[in-house]
Order: sequence, then structure tokens, then C-alpha cells
Amino acid sequence: MRKYLIALYIRLSLEDSKTESMSIPNQRLILREKAMSLPEWENAEVMEFVDNGHSGMNFERPAVQELLEMVQAGKVDCIIVKDLSRFGRNSIETGYFIERVFPLYHTRFISVSDHFDTADYKGDTGGIDVAFKYLISECYSRDMSMKTKSAKYAKMRRGEYQSAICPYGYQKSADGRMEPDKEAAEIVSQMFLWAADGNTVAEIVRRLYAQRVPTPAEYRAAKGKPIHDTSRSNGVWSSSAVIHILTDERYAGTYVIGKRAVKEIGGTRSRLKDESEWIMIPDHHPAIVSMELYEQANAVRRQFKQPNKQRRDYLLRGKVFCGYCDHAMSRKGKTTWFYCRHAEVSDNLPCHGLQVREKELEQAIFESIKAHMLPVLGIDISKDDLDLRTVQQAEQEKKLRSLQDGKRQLYERYALGEIDLATYKAEKEKYDAALVGEKNTHAVIAARAKQTQGDYEAGVKRRELATEISSSKDLTKSLVDTLINRIYVFKDDRIEIDYAVRDIFENAATNMTPLNGSEK
Repeated sequence: MRKYLIALYIRLSLEDSKTESMSIPNQRLILREKAMSLPEWENAEVMEFVDNGHSGMNFERPAVQELLEMVQAGKVDCIIVKDLSRFGRNSIETGYFIERVFPLYHTRFISVSDHFDTADYKGDTGGIDVAFKYLISECYSRDMSMKTKSAKYAKMRRGEYQSAICPYGYQKSADGRMEPDKEAAEIVSQMFLWAADGNTVAEIVRRLYAQRVPTPAEYRAAKGKPIHDTSRSNGVWSSSAVIHILTDERYAGTYVIGKRAVKEIGGTRSRLKDESEWIMIPDHHPAIVSMELYEQANAVRRQFKQPNKQRRDYLLRGKVFCGYCDHAMSRKGKTTWFYCRHAEVSDNLPCHGLQVREKELEQAIFESIKAHMLPVLGIDISKDDLDLRTVQQAEQEKKLRSLQDGKRQLYERYALGEIDLATYKAEKEKYDAALVGEKNTHAVIAARAKQTQGDYEAGVKRRELATEISSSKDLTKSLVDTLINRIYVFKDDRIEIDYAVRDIFENAATNMTPLNGSEK
């Protein structure tokens, strides 16, 4: 018999993140306190469903979809939310679930703040009172969205800067506005002039390094405001950092609201919104470069861009890294070489001149896989242990069923008057003690069986990989994706392979492999 299942549903939207009372920990505390007050709590199973960063205006939310699937499977006995708006702000859809779906599957629904519990209405979900709350919640959501956008726009129009960190070249004034940081602003201005004069991004990177200009992260660290790890930069600007500056309208005095939206509250991942959703505010703050220079620099820069450049896929994409600076190596040439971009910046850098031919690198990796993996892959994968564990588990389950049947028959004998109460209680105690012991034994056997099953499946996977390696004449995409995290390339004809399967191949640690015959 399954346990009574209580589902705690928590939702946090972008607007909610600014209110402490709506935080995930706060909602969790409220819901757990409510759950603990229920008489079913003692023997209940509690599950949490959290939608972080999702609007309540529709039900296209991963956690709520999972919850509804479990409801329809008859697995959820009770749902608890902080308030009706947490579950949904759409009055029609929310009402449909509460009034039609949940009663059909005998699922109790509780909204703590609204003092709403379907168990109190005995089939009637609250009528017009609840429906009115749905409507208010839906209108509130739309109103809040409009007010939030309006308030943000008004603050920006007044020249206020909301972000904690200003872009490179700017700093915050005493009144919270953006103002040029003289030292860094001169560098930004020079970069735009170089771009307008026809210098490529790579040439600008080399000029910055030659003049020993600190990267934005190094500059902030020197000012006592570190925000990024600078250990890998070696004073070399990344091409992406240069492009980011040259394409940022803020340097021409224009501020853009709403370019990106976070995917998850508290996370760092974001997505670029459609340009039609952007809000442009010209003359928001003092410009570092004129709009004419900004447009000229970007017009020249676009000339060097390859139109319709398509993403090229290749065997070692995203896997090859410089062994000195830990940056991803680039690919060039018709015969195709991997090289470190830092090698082009200055001959004083440790990775200067680092390059390797693609085909020779692939061959070296394949030979390394065969040398280090095949001995490990040859492990016996006999099914005997698995079969034994399966038999043991089946026998133990048979014992449990026998005891449970005996206990049930004992009760039936008592109910029919065949035995007295004292005899029933004495025999029942024996059955209960035996069941506890057998359940403990069953738990141990089940755990061992699960481990044996995992070992067997890992063995099967090893055998499949061994077959693939043995039958392959060259390195394949499947082997690269399955076996390798990264390949580090060094000058002295060495590669270092970081294998991704240490859980399967305990003996296959990081290996140093010679790159025989590679040209440098």
C-alpha cells in the first residue's frame, strides 16, 4: 500500500524575486508547516515541485506539468500552495483544475494564505468567492507587469543606472548615475578609433597587448573590485570582449532596456530577446564616443565579417584546449590546423607558436584510447551474479507475501470468531516482529541487487565501447562524445586527455600521450 502523498508546489517569478515573503525558502517553510498540521502527516510522503522564474499566466511550466501528470496517474493525494496565484494567475485554467480535474482524481487542494481547502467544501470548491480571487489575481499579474516596466523606464529616463556594475569605461557617480572613468574611457575611445581606421578585432587585440593595457577584469581587480578570475588571461584581451565593447550602444550615450531575460531566478543563463521588445533611451548618460564614430567603427568592422558564415561541425569541436593558457584552440586552413589564438598576440607568451595538424591529433587520440581503454574494457560481464541477486530478491519477496497473507488470515479468523482477542494479539505480535526482520533483510537484498544491476549495466556499456573501439579504423564522433571531456595540447609533442568516463573506467585516469610526428 502506497503512502499518502503531499505535493508542495512553489513558484517564483521575476517580480516575486524582489519580495522576501515570496522567496522559495519562505514558501517552503509555510507549506511544510501546513503539511505538518495535517492528520495524514505522520505516514505521508512529501514531494516538492518548484518552478523558478516562470510566469503564472499559463501552465507551460516544467514542475507544474510534472505535478499534473502525477495527479492524472492517481499518485497525488494533496496539493498545497502558498496562495492561489502561486498555482496560476489564469482564472479559467486554474478554475478548471481545481473544480474539475482534482476532484476527479480525489486530490485535495489547499491554498494557505487564502484559507481555501477543497476538503471544507465537500465537492463545492467555494463558488463565486474563489472565482473572484482568481479574477483579482489575474488582473493583478497584468497590472504588476505594466507597472514594473513603467517604473523601470521612468528611472532610466531620469538617468538612473540600476545595475550593480557599470560597463568597462564607466563608473557610478555619487548620485548613482553613469559617468566616464577617465583612464578606461580613453582606452575605449582608442579602440573605436582603431576600428574606424580599418583595424580588425585581432589587430586591436595585438595593439592592446603591445601597450600592456589591462583587460577589463584585470582593471577592475586592480581597482579593488574583482569580479572574474584573471589567472588565464595573461594580459590578453579576448576577441569577444573587444567585439562586445564595439557593439555596445552605451558608449555612444544610448541605453537599451530589456535586451536579455534571465532563464532562471538566481541563475546566470539568459536569452536574447527580440529587438522589438527593446527600449532605447538616447542621451541617457555622457557618451565616450560620438554616434558618428560608433556607427563608422561598426560599419568598418562589418566589412571584415564573413556574410552568411555557417557553423562548421567537426570531430573534435569544443574539445581541444591550449595546455598553457587553458583557452579553447581555434581551427584554420584547408589542411586544417588547431592553434591557440594567444599565439598570434605576442611571441613572449608561453603558447606562442602552438599548433597541431588536425588529422595527426585525431590519430594520436585514437591510439591513446586503444592503449588506455581496451585493457580496462575487457572486464568480465558475467550475468551469474545478477541472476543470483534476482533469485534472492524474488525469494525474499515471496517470504514477505507469505507473512502478510498469514497476518491477514489471522485477522479473518479473529473476525469470524475462530480465535479470541488474546490469541489474536499474541499471534499478531509474532507476525509483526517477523515482518520487521524480513523487511530489513529485503532492503539489504534489494540494495545489493540494485548495485549488481548497476555493475552489470556498466559492464555491458564497457563491452559495447570495446567492440566499437576494436571495430573502428579511425576516431569517431561517438567515441569522442562518450569518452572525452577535453584534450590539452603542448609544444613538446604531448597531449593530455581528460577522460569523461572515470566512473566506468576506474583505471583510465588522465593520461600523457606523445604526439608522434606532429609538425610544429
